[in-house]
Amino acid sequence: MIGAIHRRAAALAGARITGVLASSPPRSAQVAAEWQVSAYPSLDALLDDTSVDVVHICSPNATHAPFAMRALAAGKHVVCEKPLAVSVADAERMAETARNSGLVAAVPFVYRYHPLVREIRARRIDGEFGGWHLIHGSYLQDWMLSPQASGWRVDPVAGGPSRAFADIGSHWCDLVEWVSGERFAEVTASTSIAVDKRPAAGARTFEDASEPSASEEYMDVRTEDCAALLLRTASGVLASTTVSQVSAGRKNRLWFELDGARASAVFDQENPETIWLGGEDGARVISRDPGHGSAEQRRLSVLPPGHAQGYAECFEAFVADTYAAIGGDRPEGLPTFDDGLRAARITEAVLRSSRNGSWTEV
Repeated sequence: MIGAIHRRAAALAGARITGVLASSPPRSAQVAAEWQVSAYPSLDALLDDTSVDVVHICSPNATHAPFAMRALAAGKHVVCEKPLAVSVADAERMAETARNSGLVAAVPFVYRYHPLVREIRARRIDGEFGGWHLIHGSYLQDWMLSPQASGWRVDPVAGGPSRAFADIGSHWCDLVEWVSGERFAEVTASTSIAVDKRPAAGARTFEDASEPSASEEYMDVRTEDCAALLLRTASGVLASTTVSQVSAGRKNRLWFELDGARASAVFDQENPETIWLGGEDGARVISRDPGHGSAEQRRLSVLPPGHAQGYAECFEAFVADTYAAIGGDRPEGLPTFDDGLRAARITEAVLRSSRNGSWTEV
């Protein structure tokens, strides 16, 4: 799913797709035929190709660190899916290597690229909201609701020790920190497993899990379906969020509210064409409009008002900004390996807090 999204965004940004390396030679050949590109026989062959400038890594989480480190060592710019790594130590090595390489190394925290997210951030920078009193929200999905839903993400060896939080909670924290200007300093968290056994061989991410699995083998689930967090920022602002991949009817609802001394703001990723702005004397709904608002909101509004933009346009803008950075530009808000490292540190603190039941420093 995500590999095809990367490919489309790269092509729209003007890239020439040289080839693909998938999970096996037959799968590489299949995808290469669909995309009308070459199939690389190995990672060595890909990295030895001097025509390759940028490598997009969309493979299972545990492969991110070795693949990205080899790509950087080969002088390639890298776009690596999140989580950046399955451990903080690996994420630290990746971020340091990227910083020292002089190459562009980006992580697709693409919700930063919703035009109205940029509008809220610009208004915060302009002082419209005042100091923050409270931050709260959630990120809810239901694609793991069925007991038949499974896949490599459920396996902690391939997916890492955290599933729901590393996959989507990291998005919420990155977005809220970037928009609000606050940094989470400590957390107390609890995680839960809603389905304790899943098929050992599952469908790909987001495929239909309503039919019984062909596999008769089940595995114990060791990664969380849900997480509840209470956080405190470095400046003392209280925050909370709930993360779930088993909330029926919620397809991809990243939602946050920022409550300030003078005004509040609400964003809902499933309804990204409007934001809610609250004040003591009432509230109003603002619509995306390339003719009004902040410079970044206008830049990222590629369609006229009333012509809905969404996740795909965010991804396209992220990849375009990544390539612009490779060309020497400094686009605002481009998420890098340092942001991926930040997410890894928050994830590790969430897991530690869930184990020890106490406030834990990030």
